[in-house]
Amino acid sequence: MGKFIFVTGGVVSSLGKGIAAASIGKLLESRGLRTALIKCDPYLNVDPGTMNPYQHGEVYVTDDGAEADLDLGHYERFTNAQVNKDSNITTGKIYYTVITKERRGDYLGKTVQIIPHITDEIKRCIKKVSKDHDIDVTIVEIGGTVGDIESLPFLEAIRQLRWELGEHYALNIHVTLLPFIKSAGEHKTKPTQHSVGRLREIGIAPDILLCRTEKSITKEQREKIALFCNVDREAVIEAADVKHIYEVPLSFKREGLDDLILKKLNIKREDKDLKEWSELVVQRLKNPKKEVRIFVVGKYIALPDAYKSIYEALVHGGIASNARVNIIKIDSEQLEKGKVEKKLAGAQGILIPGGFGDRGVEGKMKAVQFARENKIPYFGICLGMQVATIEFARNICHLKDANSTEFDKDAKEPVISLLEEQEHVKNLGATMRLGAYPCKVSKKSLSFQAYKKDSISERHRHRYEFNNKYRKLFEKQGMVFTGLNSQQDLVEIIELVDHPWFVACQFHPEFKSKPDRAHPLFRDFVAAALEYSVSTQAKKCCAPAETEAAIQS
Repeated sequence: MGKFIFVTGGVVSSLGKGIAAASIGKLLESRGLRTALIKCDPYLNVDPGTMNPYQHGEVYVTDDGAEADLDLGHYERFTNAQVNKDSNITTGKIYYTVITKERRGDYLGKTVQIIPHITDEIKRCIKKVSKDHDIDVTIVEIGGTVGDIESLPFLEAIRQLRWELGEHYALNIHVTLLPFIKSAGEHKTKPTQHSVGRLREIGIAPDILLCRTEKSITKEQREKIALFCNVDREAVIEAADVKHIYEVPLSFKREGLDDLILKKLNIKREDKDLKEWSELVVQRLKNPKKEVRIFVVGKYIALPDAYKSIYEALVHGGIASNARVNIIKIDSEQLEKGKVEKKLAGAQGILIPGGFGDRGVEGKMKAVQFARENKIPYFGICLGMQVATIEFARNICHLKDANSTEFDKDAKEPVISLLEEQEHVKNLGATMRLGAYPCKVSKKSLSFQAYKKDSISERHRHRYEFNNKYRKLFEKQGMVFTGLNSQQDLVEIIELVDHPWFVACQFHPEFKSKPDRAHPLFRDFVAAALEYSVSTQAKKCCAPAETEAAIQS
């Protein structure tokens, strides 16, 4: 059994426990330790798969087909840890398992209770990850805020685990708020004191405090927090705001967090810096040599977390090209009202992400048409591929009634239709085509240029597919099917022959992108957008004065 770090949060939500846990994982990996990360979510849903993005943000998908919390995306982006269905533990999963056992008679007539049955199941799930994968340190993030009723079983479980494992085998890190009151000109430690007090009432004494703050804290403030919260002075860690989330591991490193963790867990490892991470990621983020504008056209634009992995993958693509990616968010419903040229003016690349339902779909098709006709680099993902095929069918193949059966069950020209295996599905949870599937890539394609190989594996989350009945017609009109799942004969990637960079895929490449290893398609999409911006500028420079004025207007 490896060792454990339990990460909790207090005062308010959205303090960045997920980023903190991922950054700790990065630090420990830099010291040569094998890490695993787990997110415990206190909601009763079995998983976030049926939740609206406005409720929970994006749904992250693992290779083994689990629909999981978006923090698992941070874990994979920051570390080499492989997340899977065991990496996201929800109250719904725990209760479902315990009730199933009770109905089966596993408890031999005992009264089934929160303690010990629910807490025992939580502990079993946590220990399973460490044991199955031969992990040195397992980092367990407890969702919610200390004091919430719904998170109490998880907190009780980690309290018990800490007691069972003993000294040097587990430690508790508490993320708390240290607000700076501008009118008083000082930090206030009382919220942190109250948060730690609530935690201690539950029976958990934090070993380390990560104090989220806008401004640096003084030595005197650290000593005051240490005294009133009963922690070592060196265990009061400043977690100041940074411009880019990928700076957080470096910030923690400067505070000596990795040394402190190893000391408390009685682990000896050679000290190593994060020079490569700093130079490749942070320096390119802070001082890029180029800039590019990417327009993301979606229906959940109002909530940043709804497309979290998309935005991060675009940033990674920019890092690979040493460029700042300025993401312009466009509500697809607004495009349905007209003035598409005006609203998409200045786009150097257009991306349409995944989604469900018909709201805003017609606006997305207008964005596809704009990108196709104006030779602007286009990247479609999942629904972004499907709307691209519908637009192509209507405007190039002259199938005016083309549609998806998701939007019109009785579509006359169903170029996108429900998978045969999905036709009799009644339950919505965990029943889509989920997880990693293989794909063969045509060597004469933009996709092959990106991947540099003809066999790939990518993650999926959808029910509808391209209708193969229309494949020959589309090919005659200039659409190329450059990625296919040969096992099921399903279209995975489409491209256009008369366009400089038009790629759309049925899978979700954003889930496999990292800041220091940008996904090949995102890397090449951003590179294509940069090339387009250069060529556009060249045309403006060479254009006659009256033509240039027309372009500017």
